[in-house]
Amino acid sequence: MRTNIIALAGFVGLLAPASAAEIACDGPFAADSSEARLVETFGGENVVTGEVPGPEGSTLIATTVFPGDPQRQMEFGWWDEQAFERLAYVTVPPVDTAPGGLRVGMSVREVEALNGGPFEMTGFWWDYGGYAGFEGGELGDIPGGCHVSVSFQPTADIPGDLDVEPIAGDRTVVSGEPLLETVDARIASITVGYPDFSALED
Repeated sequence: MRTNIIALAGFVGLLAPASAAEIACDGPFAADSSEARLVETFGGENVVTGEVPGPEGSTLIATTVFPGDPQRQMEFGWWDEQAFERLAYVTVPPVDTAPGGLRVGMSVREVEALNGGPFEMTGFWWDYGGYAGFEGGELGDIPGGCHVSVSFQPTADIPGDLDVEPIAGDRTVVSGEPLLETVDARIASITVGYPDFSALED
């Protein structure tokens, strides 16, 4: 009986969601982070550096934390790809909260509330579709010198007779566009990034 209880407890543990964390622009997520800091923070067994897919079929050198665990996996890109230092970007996993309170799955209206007003994004259904910026809003002024970028994707079934041209393709879409609510656009991914401060100092 005791053995069965232990086995059941272990099985339940495997089903339990990963613990959530709130990411801030410091520590392992600071501009001066490095692969060495990630190993110190998350353990060497959970940190792998190598080639990862980049935009338009390219590849990048990045460090992946918790590889193989979609709920916790984070990808860290570096401005110095030789020493794996100076954080360029980190992807925020679905279980975590990004700076400013952003989370994967949030609606456009929820993000507007966090931003303190409307924002702009690109139209959907192309390589750079659904990406939003927050210049001038509260989400555009994150403590720690980082910036957040999110991508939205429609989640609702779209009727064949619905005219989606105003939110499609290489165009700017304002968050107040009613079609965004019709297609139930929600955050699909979040990235926290930094400019190359060393280049700015030159």
